[in-house]
Amino acid sequence: MERRERIVSIVLAAGASARFGGRKQLAPLRGRPLLEHALAAAMATSTDASLVVLGAEAEAIAAGVELGGAKVVRCAEWELGPAASLRAGLLAVGSDCAAAVITLGDEPFVSPAATERLLAAREAGVTALRARYDGRPGHPVLVERPLFAALTETGAAGEPRGFLSAAGLREFDCGDLGDPADVDTVDELLRLEQGERAG
Repeated sequence: MERRERIVSIVLAAGASARFGGRKQLAPLRGRPLLEHALAAAMATSTDASLVVLGAEAEAIAAGVELGGAKVVRCAEWELGPAASLRAGLLAVGSDCAAAVITLGDEPFVSPAATERLLAAREAGVTALRARYDGRPGHPVLVERPLFAALTETGAAGEPRGFLSAAGLREFDCGDLGDPADVDTVDELLRLEQGERAG
């Protein structure tokens, strides 16, 4: 698909990290804060801009990571969960944004190549694409502008996964393009530090 408008990477990192014990985004992993891995991956793609959605302790987290040019978007309703963070991100991308690529701040080793695979798979009439790893859905997720309005309505965005599936989401295998493991606990972080899968 010919790209005539901007495509934006959105990294969701607004949660309070309760299971981790707080400020998971700043926890060190292989020499840099956890969130920096996801930000660096977003910046390494061919998308036109990157933003990161922060919520709990947003100021401390923004000050503690190298943003690499990513714009910080603050989600006031972060306690409502990932759907609220997604809504905040989509509302911030601008009217000229043709599509958004969504990743998570606690998935440090999702490869930029997975984003490139989804970008290459864009085609007219397909409004959502998602990476799949070993048969399991994961990130990134690419959402086209026709779905933005519904996803930014509080009710419709209550369960983004179900909504996107109903909208005809297509999955693409990315199991050869990095590790989709996420970090929810300190033990999972330690396993990744040691070169093991977190989950």
